[in-house]
Amino acid sequence: MARRPAATAAHGPIFFTGKALTFLRALKRNNDGEWFRAHRADYVTHIQEPLHRLLERLNEDLHDVAPELACTARESTFRMYRDTRFSEDKTPLKTHVAWSLRPRGFPKGYAAGLYAQFDPAETWIGGGLYHPEPPVRTAEREHIAAHHHRLTAIVQAPAFRKHLGALEGDTLTRVPRGFASEHPAAAYLKFKDWMVSRSLPGTFVTEPAFYPTLLAIFRAAAPLIRFLNEPITGLDSRLVGLPRRGKPRGVERGVR
Repeated sequence: MARRPAATAAHGPIFFTGKALTFLRALKRNNDGEWFRAHRADYVTHIQEPLHRLLERLNEDLHDVAPELACTARESTFRMYRDTRFSEDKTPLKTHVAWSLRPRGFPKGYAAGLYAQFDPAETWIGGGLYHPEPPVRTAEREHIAAHHHRLTAIVQAPAFRKHLGALEGDTLTRVPRGFASEHPAAAYLKFKDWMVSRSLPGTFVTEPAFYPTLLAIFRAAAPLIRFLNEPITGLDSRLVGLPRRGKPRGVERGVR
């Protein structure tokens, strides 16, 4: 099958229109199940089906750099209904749209991955590994200490610096116990999570530049995601049954 023409930096396929943002604004004003069921056809037409087409295109365009990441409607999307059991906010529905690309074979929520979401106010694109459990965090630091030259090459790559800037996340004030304070990877070892992100206006998803930008950011972040997942592979069986972690701002608010 012939490959689709590549999206350029200035122009790419349009998946979401202003009607998607109009739906999300209306949903925020009418956040209840009855309203959503009455307007489900609009949700399917303007959000669900375009998102599925987007994932199909991403699956094709990322395969050469991240074939291990699941990128399908079944594996990469989230339910619109919120889990309100432990939340003071009892509104039943999310008012943003999100998708996540994570490697198969890991317990859900315990591998680094790519992530994007949008609402009328913001488009957030990025990924990484957020607040891993202690065994994973220790394994990551040992991996970074042993392979810091590789990590440095990843985060200093021109595409990474252009589209993502630098690693971000919560950090310790000192190098963690077990590592020399003057370790060449000291700055990376202080991180408690390893994230990258880009924030853009909510309306950006309706612009021709959206898909080329999304693709460029995901392609630039893919080497980091693979690097972060390398030490988790051996810990896989130890993670099963651990409690799910919360998520940072910009990463599936209210769920994951």
